[in-house]
Amino acid sequence: MLFTCVKAENMKLKRSFIWIAFFIIPVIPAVMGTGNYLQNIDILKSQWFSLWTQHTLFYSNFFYAPLIAVYCAYAWRVENFNHNRNALLTAPVPVWCIFLAKMVNIFWVTLLTQIWVGILYFVCGKAAGLPGMPDGIILYWLFRGVWGGMAVAALVLLLSMVIRSFAVPVGFALVGGITGLLAANEGAGMYYPFSLMMMGMNSNKYEDVLAGDGMRFLLSSTVYTAVFCIFGIWWLSVRDVKA
Repeated sequence: MLFTCVKAENMKLKRSFIWIAFFIIPVIPAVMGTGNYLQNIDILKSQWFSLWTQHTLFYSNFFYAPLIAVYCAYAWRVENFNHNRNALLTAPVPVWCIFLAKMVNIFWVTLLTQIWVGILYFVCGKAAGLPGMPDGIILYWLFRGVWGGMAVAALVLLLSMVIRSFAVPVGFALVGGITGLLAANEGAGMYYPFSLMMMGMNSNKYEDVLAGDGMRFLLSSTVYTAVFCIFGIWWLSVRDVKA
């Protein structure tokens, strides 16, 4: 049943406008980060790692969370209009399948987003004249950022379900990204979902901020994702969600 629900969610993505956001939004921090790198190339001496710090300075802090929020808001967009939610909830489908199918969809779109971000990073590096190939750990940071992002995805998917608005979850995620940066700088990143996605990507850092602490990061991200999913499933099963 879950697989069928996932297929139904995938059908909604065909010819969806989120692909415009998918392709265009990551280009903005890539261009900004590369420009910042080239303007400060005299002091940024670590080549590919320096470029990574500049790309993630903008992407992880200001664009990643809102982009996930766009995916989450769109996942509930159809159900939020014309009593479609009532039709969905009266279908012979378990509520948990409905919520988790949306999460699965957001996961794979986020994974594709991170791959696209990695491609842009490589292309920008070559355009900036960097030699050779980036270190393989960058790929690890990209995929680790997916798992950190899932804690945010579960939270914003819940919010998008409760509040029938497209703009509110996106604005919430933008504020969350900024506060996540502050929490990470204060040493509280492991306890704040919006910080986890930044720490997973090793945002604006040369050395791995999670070195020796990967299990705690994995546990924290998993727990937050599970808690928000469980609460979302419970809410959907017992409440008539209203704007």
